[in-house]
Amino acid sequence: MKLATLSVQNKVVVASVDEAAGSFRTVLLNGAPIEDMNRLIEDFDGAKASLALGDPQPLSSSTVLAPIPRPRRNIICVGKNYFDHAHEFARSGFDSSATSAADAIPKAPIIFTKMPETVVATQTRIGYPDKSCTKLDYEAELGVIIGKAGLGISKERAMDHVFGYVIINDLTERGLQADHKQWFLGKSFETSCPMGPWIATADELDVANLDVKCWVNDELRQDSNTRDLIFDVPTLIETISRGTKLLPGDVIATGTPVGVGIGFTPPRFLESGDQVDITITGLGKLSNVID
Repeated sequence: MKLATLSVQNKVVVASVDEAAGSFRTVLLNGAPIEDMNRLIEDFDGAKASLALGDPQPLSSSTVLAPIPRPRRNIICVGKNYFDHAHEFARSGFDSSATSAADAIPKAPIIFTKMPETVVATQTRIGYPDKSCTKLDYEAELGVIIGKAGLGISKERAMDHVFGYVIINDLTERGLQADHKQWFLGKSFETSCPMGPWIATADELDVANLDVKCWVNDELRQDSNTRDLIFDVPTLIETISRGTKLLPGDVIATGTPVGVGIGFTPPRFLESGDQVDITITGLGKLSNVID
């Protein structure tokens, strides 16, 4: 099932989307529309028997919001998690965590976070708020949505805790990332986490084999597959949950593949008016324009 948060006649509803038909059906719990994706995720297993779908309506009659418009906690992000990207990042001069070529590939997952307020929907204009920062970079990523709480989750049981998947653009201001020698400020400004257009439930996809692609102004920049992850989804869940209890609705951004702007010589940063389009197998297209 593909699940979206939509604005329909000025009301927010959670809906099941039929992308091919260009239609949606409102998700109903005991006959009433669900207005909060977090609530659906939390109650999904127990509420399945009471869920129903409304009549089909054209998707064009709605506005697509971020699937989880306001996550309840920070988005958990993973750095340098594709082999080729780790090397391009180390070569770029922006990687303060790598002091030698031997440091390019991390020996353990690198974890940072983005504030919940950074999340915006597809078709939202994005960029650093006061436009003073000019080294904006795109990062196409697979987002993992946690559906079942857990602390100390083993890799063998990790996928039992996954609700679904979503596209994320981990928009980054490379100048801030370099100046401050850490990743939070350069990655956690307003509009820096475009998410969407919808969530595909875990049963729909093979997370170990998803194509991840990103275009800037129709030029293909990133073209990879999740089989090239350094640390796969079960490993990430085991690592993060070792000391932090994962909760329903938590979002893990799993890292970006090779082809980001700083990987070019000279770097190719985003400029006002540029359009960034990201697709991942089975997850639709996330599109945003730089303000």
